[in-house]
Amino acid sequence: MTDAPLISVRGEAVLEVEPEIARLHVHVQTQESDRRRALDRLVERNQHCLDLVTSYGDAVEKLETGGLSITPLLKYRRREGDIRAYQGTVWIKITVADFTVLGELVTRLGDLERTYVNGPSWELRRDSQVYKDAARQAAQEAVARARSYAEALGCRLTGLVELADEGLTTDPARGGPQEYAVMAAAPGYGAADSSGPEAIDLEPETQTVRAAVEARFRATPPDLETPAAPETSATGPAPEAPAGTPSPEAP
Repeated sequence: MTDAPLISVRGEAVLEVEPEIARLHVHVQTQESDRRRALDRLVERNQHCLDLVTSYGDAVEKLETGGLSITPLLKYRRREGDIRAYQGTVWIKITVADFTVLGELVTRLGDLERTYVNGPSWELRRDSQVYKDAARQAAQEAVARARSYAEALGCRLTGLVELADEGLTTDPARGGPQEYAVMAAAPGYGAADSSGPEAIDLEPETQTVRAAVEARFRATPPDLETPAAPETSATGPAPEAPAGTPSPEAP
């Protein structure tokens, strides 16, 4: 055990950066009175949508099918009855890395028949360097703060006892990191013409990344001696004589 004093601090960094990717969620739907026809139309529209997205090449970083459903729609809601139609839906997830094509892609998808577009949601990649930079700056802030405290006490840091992400050593009441996303609906009906719709202007939303650490440092014994206060007279300085009062004669 050591009697060396400990200095506990918290370091925080907040970075504002541009997003790296944009995510779109697309719902392709169909509704027909015949189950097989509903499925065939869904396959056709889904393929049309996929062909449109893949035509953008490397600008689209990832294309995924989130799920598919064929749902019978009954004539009566409160009791069983005849089926009046079959509704099919395909969920498609799109990750776009090149924002220069994003506005055009959104409007062209929205122009497809019975296609619904939600997005974009602006994000950073999970392995983005920004997160590492924020963590590094938070650790540097903790060291700088500990040194500032040590200097104020007339001591110096001698070693690190512990460094951890915020909340691992203590449990303060705090809000979690904010998440940012933009949602814009662009439903469209009717097949796209040869020229296509005009591209919508989309401005990427700034992403805020926050990192915080808690650290404890050993330090040399502090100099707690306070400087002596200047001596003053018990009665205080003599009051000044009023104006016009004659001075006492010298002996």
